[in-house]
Amino acid sequence: MPDPLPENPYQASNDETEFASSIPTTGDGTGGVIPYRNPSALIAYYLGLFSFIPVIGLILAVPAFVLGIMGLIAKKRNPVVRGSIHAWVGIIMGGIFSLVWGGSLCVLLLRGFFFAM
Repeated sequence: MPDPLPENPYQASNDETEFASSIPTTGDGTGGVIPYRNPSALIAYYLGLFSFIPVIGLILAVPAFVLGIMGLIAKKRNPVVRGSIHAWVGIIMGGIFSLVWGGSLCVLLLRGFFFAM
């Protein structure tokens, strides 16, 4: 009688539990990059990034700063929530551009006031 054929190591398994255990049960499709559970931090991030635009910069920078702080508070309350980097970007960019555009507005207003005299 001939020897039986050796098992094929590349043959697909019929065991469904093996396949089900390889599927991750936690996480999301974004890989944790986008903090969708912390909308304050996410909105602060985008507002902070777009606050460099001259005409609307001051309008976007102040809420970016405030929402960034709210995002950090949400992260502190619930450590599972991500987004501390997004919140910090919102705080830093919002703070910098609040000072830049606010200072520019003050200079323009004072200059106009002194030239009007």
